[in-house]
Amino acid sequence: MARNIVISGGGTGIGLAAARVFAGDGDRVLLLGRRREVLEKAGVPGAEVYAADLAEPEQVRAVARFVAEEFGTVDVLVHSAGGNAARAADADAGDPLDAAARNWTGNFRQNTLTSVLLTEALKDRLADPGGRVLFISSIAAFRGSGTGSYAASKAALHPYAHDLARQLGPRGVTVNVVAPGYTEDTDFFGGPVAEARREQLVAETATGRAGTPGDVAATLHWLASPAAGHVTSQIIQVNGGAERGH
Repeated sequence: MARNIVISGGGTGIGLAAARVFAGDGDRVLLLGRRREVLEKAGVPGAEVYAADLAEPEQVRAVARFVAEEFGTVDVLVHSAGGNAARAADADAGDPLDAAARNWTGNFRQNTLTSVLLTEALKDRLADPGGRVLFISSIAAFRGSGTGSYAASKAALHPYAHDLARQLGPRGVTVNVVAPGYTEDTDFFGGPVAEARREQLVAETATGRAGTPGDVAATLHWLASPAAGHVTSQIIQVNGGAERGH
């Protein structure tokens, strides 16, 4: 039977790759993101779209009402919305303390609060049993990001996922985190990565290549499958061996 899949950040990168995989199964997919035009241009067959800032509680309430009316049950909830506020053009502008406050607040809003608010709004609608909650973290959560704030905002998802897995486990709902390494063909870096930096990142892997959104989407797809029904409260790294498991 077709399942109901809700994907935040579903218009680009990893979220879009995941949406295409689930849609390919014949599942009903809802794409969430701040920019409606991006969601509409994603071209995911049969997907519905809803534009909202998931860091704003009132907008998340509106998403929850839409899901209740149009979908009812959520089988799989994928959190791919996010970004790095420290990469914004004005990240270092002004007083250093003001810049630090702006970057840390921005990253926790984009990467942590969006996931928490959407989960809290929809967790009572998760399929019972069989529901899946999947968070996208980062290799930075294990090794830092050079800015601190991005890595911390992703690392914050880990204990939340563990707590949630304990809370939802009795209902037959699993909760897992996927932590990608360097992944090409996304908007994360705001443009092409310098060749020297790219070579360094690829050299850190054991596989000798950069990751792709499809690599991460395939892992999400498996974690959402019946085959992964006894896998919960785990952080699955998809980085070609650039960072060893913990």
